[in-house]
Amino acid sequence: MRVFVPKERHPEERRVAATPETVKKLVRSGFECVVESGAGTDSDLPDDAYRKVGATIDTSGTAWREADVVLKVSPPTAEEAAKSRPQTVIIGFFEPQQNVGVVSTLAKNNVTTLAMELIPRITRAQSMDALSSQASIGGYKAVVLAASRLGRYFPLLMTAAGTVPPAKVVILGAGVAGLQALATAKRLGAVVEVSDIRPAVKEQIESLGGKFIDLPEQVDAEDAGGYAKEMGEDFLQRQREILTQHLATANVVITTAQIPGKKAPMLMSRQMVEAMHPGAIIVDMAAASGGNCELTELGEEVVHNGVLILGPASLPATMAHDASLLYSRNVLALVEHMLTDGKLEIDPQDDVLSGALLTHAGAILHAPTSALVEEVSS
Repeated sequence: MRVFVPKERHPEERRVAATPETVKKLVRSGFECVVESGAGTDSDLPDDAYRKVGATIDTSGTAWREADVVLKVSPPTAEEAAKSRPQTVIIGFFEPQQNVGVVSTLAKNNVTTLAMELIPRITRAQSMDALSSQASIGGYKAVVLAASRLGRYFPLLMTAAGTVPPAKVVILGAGVAGLQALATAKRLGAVVEVSDIRPAVKEQIESLGGKFIDLPEQVDAEDAGGYAKEMGEDFLQRQREILTQHLATANVVITTAQIPGKKAPMLMSRQMVEAMHPGAIIVDMAAASGGNCELTELGEEVVHNGVLILGPASLPATMAHDASLLYSRNVLALVEHMLTDGKLEIDPQDDVLSGALLTHAGAILHAPTSALVEEVSS
């Protein structure tokens, strides 16, 4: 089988879906690997590194049409979807709620797609969990980004000129990204408070040195996969009222709340931002899925009443080398899971694939995306 690794077309995407490390393993498993010239350049992985492990470097631009399997990071473009031949398998992030037309084209072309963001959070799939591997990088980089832009120290300093108090960091969401942000901010010496709608994460937050922000009438807000459930507007309003008190004294706020396959919840209103003091920084990690802050603009820097609001499109892409190393291992684990006698066996009943399959055999298998496509078409 021929595996193709294209150069990503999204302008903000610097990652690559396969590294020389994973290509070498694919070749040993019997795959013919073709890598588009320059695919790994932004991740500090030159073409020669791929050649040395047995890959062929494509400069003709025709490899996609000849591939049995395509490994990607960002969602396919409309052009890439249109040129995918029937029964090709494409693995990557698809963001289906934002790419309805692309998903429809892939289904009509009888292309099988496996969405890395839909990998179920079960024990068998831990090595394939790309959301977690990339969220961890994003949480780290969010703190580093905030520290580089904040006009003050993170740690407590006692000097001959007097004492400098530590910065206060508030993190909204204690998933993988939030916990990594907490750990990083604590290592830099900040005082950290964390809010999450799931009471079960309180122990994890406190074990990393953070303070849990209690919310009223907390309910079981965790789904079977360990992700936060979507909450009603009444609960979100009560949450905002409590958070406003904590945000008013924060130097840095990092928002991480996302719901797979849906728009990110709005946790910070304009009024909450206006309650913060000038010089404070907000890093909205959910900007690409709508943002947790009302004033966030994707890919832009917004200053409102002296508060800097950053809406990065993809923090993991800014650390492309390590992000690619981890992501490519997640993809490899998924490929190896499906590999039988040198071929990929797509079993829709498999407990891993049943969640990850977006399109297969001419149909859209992911129910929310299928409903959205029907809504758009009607």
